[in-house]
Amino acid sequence: MVFLTHNPKGPGVRAGALDMGGDMDQGPTDMFDDEDYPAYTMGRAAEILGTSQDFLRRLGEVKLVDPQRSAGGHRRYSRRQLRLAARARQLVDQGIALEAACRIILLEDQLEEARGQNKKHQQG
Repeated sequence: MVFLTHNPKGPGVRAGALDMGGDMDQGPTDMFDDEDYPAYTMGRAAEILGTSQDFLRRLGEVKLVDPQRSAGGHRRYSRRQLRLAARARQLVDQGIALEAACRIILLEDQLEEARGQNKKHQQG
């Protein structure tokens, strides 16, 4: 399982947070395929994950996810961010403190990235 904590579309990473940086002017077809498109409201994201909106706010406070904001200031989450939040919830449900869970997720991401780079070097 891959947990990306950077925006593959360009710069904008802050303290390990997933920065949306998404293009809100994408066409409908592009939005369906874009893992980083902020399609989910906080309420819908919490419903999908089976968690509270407060849990999602706390993920922002500890800088695991950095949801994009709508014109009205409401948080909007992408599918990639929902996967990160689901992994965090899984770890928290196992009794791991939220801050430690977020650190584990970031370390998993770094390990996966390093493995990918090693594989690339071995092939090239």
